[in-house]
Amino acid sequence: VNDEELKKRIAEELALERARRDSEAQKRRLFGKLLERERISSNEHLTRAILRERAAAEEERQKAHRFAKQLEEKDRELKKHDAYYKEQLARLEERSAQFYKVTTEQYQKAADEVSARFK
Repeated sequence: VNDEELKKRIAEELALERARRDSEAQKRRLFGKLLERERISSNEHLTRAILRERAAAEEERQKAHRFAKQLEEKDRELKKHDAYYKEQLARLEERSAQFYKVTTEQYQKAADEVSARFK
């Protein structure tokens, strides 16, 4: 093998090695870009998921606040009804006591009249 062929072979092998390294470097760059896209995509998905969760949490908080207000309103309404019915009960008890008193007086008066007639 002569010097020329050897130089030619070495030059070809060096060119092949450079091409292989360039190919590997290009693969690494492409892989890096792919990984970067995946990272960005994952971050976007995560950001969207976080925003959805925050919106859902805010909606739940507002719903709980509305329910609390409704519950307070129902409680006020129940207290109002309770006061009304207690007042009505007191009136009925007073009327019943008056009716009992009148009835007892009338019964006693009638009993006294009957006793006086038939003595």
